[in-house]
Amino acid sequence: MQHRDERAIAIGFGDAGGALEARYVAGADADSGGAVIAPPHPLYGGSIDSPVVEEIGFGCRQVGLATLCFNWRGVGASSGQPSGAAADADSDYATALEHLIDTVSLPIVACGYSFGAAAAVRASRGRAAVRRLVLVAPPPSLLDRAALEGFGGPVLVVVGDSDPIAPVAELEHVVADLARAELVVAPGADHFFGAGLSTISRAIIGSQATRSR
Repeated sequence: MQHRDERAIAIGFGDAGGALEARYVAGADADSGGAVIAPPHPLYGGSIDSPVVEEIGFGCRQVGLATLCFNWRGVGASSGQPSGAAADADSDYATALEHLIDTVSLPIVACGYSFGAAAAVRASRGRAAVRRLVLVAPPPSLLDRAALEGFGGPVLVVVGDSDPIAPVAELEHVVADLARAELVVAPGADHFFGAGLSTISRAIIGSQATRSR
């Protein structure tokens, strides 16, 4: 889906001239901050064309944030071979994150869907520029709990009530251990949000994780 003022960009990484395919949309103004949005697992069709990734981007733009969505290595026009390794995901996310930090003002919101949500949590560790997290359907088994519990900013978690991969009951326990977290449950939605997709953008628009500075 093409958005007004959306730009296709290539973000260089590695020593061999590789690049990640990405899409950038400017924020409402120079001081709005921005959001990095990571897609789901690259070995299971995860890409920036995911309707969930699009919906996260829409919600972030509605509150004025610039958005940068990227494809993992080996997906779409991104260089390299697809990989499910956390180390490769962390490197790709860091590449996109550093690009956005160099492009927009703070704060930065680290966002992701499923596998990408887990990468967003790890990317937040030790990065003062990342002040908020938006995690959609994060599988509890993939979450770095130490990094998440050590994150001091607001955290928004959105999940479907019929998601077997990111069960609501498990995520309730995760959120309960966080100082500044919201859990929004989408009625009738599974892991792929065939139903309840708009719950994601509505949650982002109403969340302190994106509206507070």
